Amino acid sequence: MSQTIELREIETISKSVSESVHEVESLPRRLHDHGDSSQSTAQPTTEDLQENVQTSPKKQAMTARVQFATLCWCLFMAGWNDGTTGPLLPRIREVYDVGFAVVSLIFVFACVGFIGGALLNVPLSDKLGFGKVIVLGSILQVIAYALQAPALPFPVFVIAYVINGAGIAMQDAQANGYVASIKENAETKMGILHATYGLGAFAAPLVATQFAQIDRWSFHYLVSLGIALSNAVTLAMVFRFKGQDECLTAMGQPLGEKDSSEHSKFRQILTQKTVHFLAFFILVYVGVEVTIGGWIVTFIIDVRHGGPSSGYISSGFFGGLTVGRVALLWVNKKIGERRVLYLYTFLAVGLELIVWLVPSLIGGAVAVSLVGVLLGPFYPIAMNHAGRIIPRWLLTGSIGWIAGFGQAGSAVIPFMTGALASKYGIQSLQPL
Repeated sequence: MSQTIELREIETISKSVSESVHEVESLPRRLHDHGDSSQSTAQPTTEDLQENVQTSPKKQAMTARVQFATLCWCLFMAGWNDGTTGPLLPRIREVYDVGFAVVSLIFVFACVGFIGGALLNVPLSDKLGFGKVIVLGSILQVIAYALQAPALPFPVFVIAYVINGAGIAMQDAQANGYVASIKENAETKMGILHATYGLGAFAAPLVATQFAQIDRWSFHYLVSLGIALSNAVTLAMVFRFKGQDECLTAMGQPLGEKDSSEHSKFRQILTQKTVHFLAFFILVYVGVEVTIGGWIVTFIIDVRHGGPSSGYISSGFFGGLTVGRVALLWVNKKIGERRVLYLYTFLAVGLELIVWLVPSLIGGAVAVSLVGVLLGPFYPIAMNHAGRIIPRWLLTGSIGWIAGFGQAGSAVIPFMTGALASKYGIQSLQPL
């Protein structure tokens, strides 16, 4: 009996040993089969590769279009802000019972905000990145309009311009720097970008003129608040707080050279002579643009007796600005961007003489609109020039400084106009 049990145990052990040997012998073959199956699963087929080649450029092109449209909406908001002031100036003077010089503090406080935003833009861009800085700028605009809508006391009203100016400076720098970094059709895109600025400045007086004639005049800033909110939400959704390089890569833009200097970006920017020349050029240009768009309404009302609907002339000026930035692109390319500036300046001076010396309401309105057409290309031409000659890693910060310092012109020249108008009358606008 015991022998039978021992034989059975021996058979069982030998069977298990043979099964183990079989497992060991078949292990290399099973590993090889498994490797082939996993490799065939991981590698894409030819059809998959063709599909990726077809869809990836389409996705990149769509991303580029959405990003560009979002930045255009951002510049529309900046134009809307600048086009608002002119038609409301006579009503602001009336409500707060202030003279030309005091109401011109609006431009001074806006200038403080612009320069502050320009100074903050460089360190914030390095620390936070493109996506966060541009959204932060849009949020500052929301705060400013929320303070202005209730028509709070004049000191609070003008302080809101500081907040607003800083927000616009941040967005303006980031948007211009981003578009200037795009290598495909940069000139055309820059022209369209600033045409949307002109479109916003054209639309704002149409609305502001209506609000200037009612008791709740400050409710115009509720409209501005709604547009600013949509701008902030759109910027956050499209760029998702990402850096500029990451956003450019998503649209298929190859990255350029990197910073090889040991000095800080701010120091490098301040040592660029071209940056300071362009900043001074933009200072004079923006000063002229905002002065005409802001004070022409008061000039037409007081000197040409145009009535409360004169605010539409400001729309004509900024509408001309919009048209000029798109319609004259072919002229800029044919004559050359440098030479064409002299031609536009000469013609604009002649039209200003017509506004000053010819006592015609309709003639003055048409001439002001044509001045807008001629002045329109100046800003995008300057930004294109900056994009060509300034190193890529300094471009956004440099444009931020150029635009921010240049916006000082939107305070200095309009304030000079207000100071002269308080002493000599608003007819001093045209010779200035």
